Amino acid sequence: MSVFGIVTFLLIGGMAFWMLLFLLGFVVPYWITLGVFEKLQPKRIFEDKE
Repeated sequence: MSVFGIVTFLLIGGMAFWMLLFLLGFVVPYWITLGVFEKLQPKRIFEDKE
């Protein structure tokens, strides 16, 4: 039964590691890039104030 617990722990830890790697490698740079492009866009004169 302890082997099952160790395997489960390693499986969940591995999934967490790969999710963190995906977030740091793709999602965070994508989010930062979108924020930079949003700041660099020229402001429209007739923007709706909502």
